[in-house]
Amino acid sequence: LLRPHEDHDSQRSQPLIERFRSETVMINPPQVAPMPGGEFVILDGANRVHVFSALGYPHILVQVAAYESGYVELSNWQHVVASWTTEQCLSQLARLPGLVLKSSVDDTAIARFLLRTGEHVAVCAQVTSVQERNAALRQVVSVYQRNARLHRTASTDPGEIWAAFPDAIGLFTFPPYSPADIIAAAQQHAYLPPGISRHIVQGRALRVNYPLAALCDSTISLEQKNATLLVWMQNKLANRQVRYYAEATYQFDE
Repeated sequence: LLRPHEDHDSQRSQPLIERFRSETVMINPPQVAPMPGGEFVILDGANRVHVFSALGYPHILVQVAAYESGYVELSNWQHVVASWTTEQCLSQLARLPGLVLKSSVDDTAIARFLLRTGEHVAVCAQVTSVQERNAALRQVVSVYQRNARLHRTASTDPGEIWAAFPDAIGLFTFPPYSPADIIAAAQQHAYLPPGISRHIVQGRALRVNYPLAALCDSTISLEQKNATLLVWMQNKLANRQVRYYAEATYQFDE
């Protein structure tokens, strides 16, 4: 019932597959939102869902957060491109069919590339729908995903980014998306590239540490697993093992 709205990131998913082979608990559940027809769009955690599918799990633990709940904020990640050369990056982007690189932004820009030198490059394409824009963006991101090191960042401050990533050659920024765009991408399989949409869920469940053994058994029904989960959560609350942090936090043990 889980439908991605973006491609999984091979740079992240393959190491996750190897890690989950030896893991015993689910630490951070993916976030999903209801869609018409009883399905759910994956807001955050497409790589984890891909990993569970690749490992043959019949079920996965998720946190449900509806767009209309008021607890979900949709924005963008920016992409820091590192461990490559500017010349190679621009050369490969220029060879992509249907795309044009310009030094000024116009209505056909699907992304902007800020070079470390301070120069701005607009990546332009003649697209008429979200589906076409997503397909063009997948081409762009695949260029540096294959050849460079990709870092996600919420910052748009060049000085802050260059200091944090000394080997960065530039920063890609993207136009905003709406919840309807995300749902359409999931329903129509018109996936965004990995790591562009950014969903901030207030009250996000982290460090859950739910036993993977409770998920992997295909002989136990989904209803039974959810009944077991409910009892597990009630015990956690009764023993005061759930703590709410209202402030934004940084975690250093990912």
